Amino acid sequence: MVIGNGLVAKRFGLFNNKGGFLLFASGVSNSKNNDNESYNREFNLFKESVLKYNDKVIIYFSTWSIYDPQEKESPYVRHKLNIEDFIKTHIKKYHIFRVSNLAGISSNPNTILNYFFNHTKNDVNFDLWTNACRNIIDIDDAYLIIEHILNKNLFPNQVINIANPVNYPVKNIITAIEKFLNKKSNYMEIEKGTNFSIDTSTIQPIIQKLGIEFDDKYLMKLIHKYYSII
Repeated sequence: MVIGNGLVAKRFGLFNNKGGFLLFASGVSNSKNNDNESYNREFNLFKESVLKYNDKVIIYFSTWSIYDPQEKESPYVRHKLNIEDFIKTHIKKYHIFRVSNLAGISSNPNTILNYFFNHTKNDVNFDLWTNACRNIIDIDDAYLIIEHILNKNLFPNQVINIANPVNYPVKNIITAIEKFLNKKSNYMEIEKGTNFSIDTSTIQPIIQKLGIEFDDKYLMKLIHKYYSII
């Protein structure tokens, strides 16, 4: 059973036919959202869902932003941590996946690649945080890793990071988009942002087993994969 209708829910749609799992992929799509009502609605939906399907293994998609020192007090991160704490306290069988920025076909303008791509393509000015880095992983690669974990029943009742082993400076992401579009972005550099690490050592053997290559061409491959059709 899959709850949600966004990028993650659609990619994990096959799990609607896997009776042992409840994948909760519904959530606030903009991490900058400060509307407490939005977070309360999600939390209530989550509680209702796990109560209705209390015989299933609960799969929750959390966020890598928990590790960001500049975001740890944000409503979005506090909300994710509240749900994580609820799961650990009240759910018997679960997996919590802290996922980094996903690349995929999505109408959500707030995804990291959509934001920079659309601003560059449409000549919209934006602030470039010169010290910021972002971690980007293909939704297809995230799916393969998580599917493997669930099918093999690895790491039960644990929090697992699902991310690219490499962080990208934001300026490098924009440069890649500029190269793809063959045009310059319209931005103002701001001395702001942080580069924080995310531990992917737990999933490294799975990455190797599945043959996923996070090489120096990975970012550009993602841009070509998802934006050549636009």
